[in-house]
Amino acid sequence: MKITLLTHFKEFEKRSNTGRLVVDVLGSAAEQVRWDRMNPPARLIEDIEAGGVALVYPGAADGNEGDLSGITQFVVIDGTWHEARKIHQRSPYLQKIRRIGLTTGEKSVYNLRKNQKESGLCTAECVIEVLRLSGNISAAELLQERFLAFIRPEGAMRGAVQGH
Repeated sequence: MKITLLTHFKEFEKRSNTGRLVVDVLGSAAEQVRWDRMNPPARLIEDIEAGGVALVYPGAADGNEGDLSGITQFVVIDGTWHEARKIHQRSPYLQKIRRIGLTTGEKSVYNLRKNQKESGLCTAECVIEVLRLSGNISAAELLQERFLAFIRPEGAMRGAVQGH
């Protein structure tokens, strides 16, 4: 299984980006691909055309909600919620692939940015859920552990914790 993070260009500069954490923990099983509206990622488009690719994105999932059979690659949009909507709307190739929705029933613990969606998960949390759903429990637990160490203590002011 492969995780592709379709990453907004601004995210590469942010220390609060959890996409890098995903790549660090999962190694070659994950990649960050820079989203470019004018130059879509050729290899990702080839993968989509070959089949077995699903998009993890909020909203109504395509049929067979819990059935992940046949999926070999998951695409997660890596950016703020505003950026993610823009990427989704401006990328016709993402409209063609199966869509997976995540229903965890748990609230996000990500606290490095202001104005987060109440029901939204950050990139690392999405990948943790995908790993769990696909049966990769040990990878999910390792990423969860590293993610919890990455986020700052609740209530800390922005910038008060070194590295954030």
